[in-house]
Amino acid sequence: MDDNFYLDRFHLAASGISEEILNTYGLKLSIDTILESVVLKVYKPEWSGTPQSPLNAEGRIFFSVWVNDKTIREEKIFYNIHALKLRMLKAYKISSRDFAQNFRKEFSIHQSEWPNVSVDYGPLTLLEGWTELNTDTIEQNIHELVQKFLKISPVIDNLLDQYSK
Repeated sequence: MDDNFYLDRFHLAASGISEEILNTYGLKLSIDTILESVVLKVYKPEWSGTPQSPLNAEGRIFFSVWVNDKTIREEKIFYNIHALKLRMLKAYKISSRDFAQNFRKEFSIHQSEWPNVSVDYGPLTLLEGWTELNTDTIEQNIHELVQKFLKISPVIDNLLDQYSK
């Protein structure tokens, strides 16, 4: 995989996402190479057990879009939402299974808008899917996935509110 090519494409996709909209939702973006994958993450510091270091927090919720050698061979861009060790989010009293079940119930309203998505996972992966990888449209594809996440990110906030201590 040409990491620099994909990092460049992911950064171009991110540059097309309105900073104003991200700020409105309190969301942040990160682009990095992790475990031999180029990854874009969308997260909110408050969705982590360590808001000062949300990307490395043990407990956290985030949306990610990624490619690696395997996905490139399959001509796919993968995406998911992870909810890791929610008990570590100090401001909430959360059962991961309950949170996942409630998220998926709310997400079902939007599920048809997401390409090739599945929610048939354990509580750590709220959803996962993929869209076709075309190097000519990769920025647009990533941008569209992030826009879809922006639309459903309030679901996470609303659910977390229900679990406030």
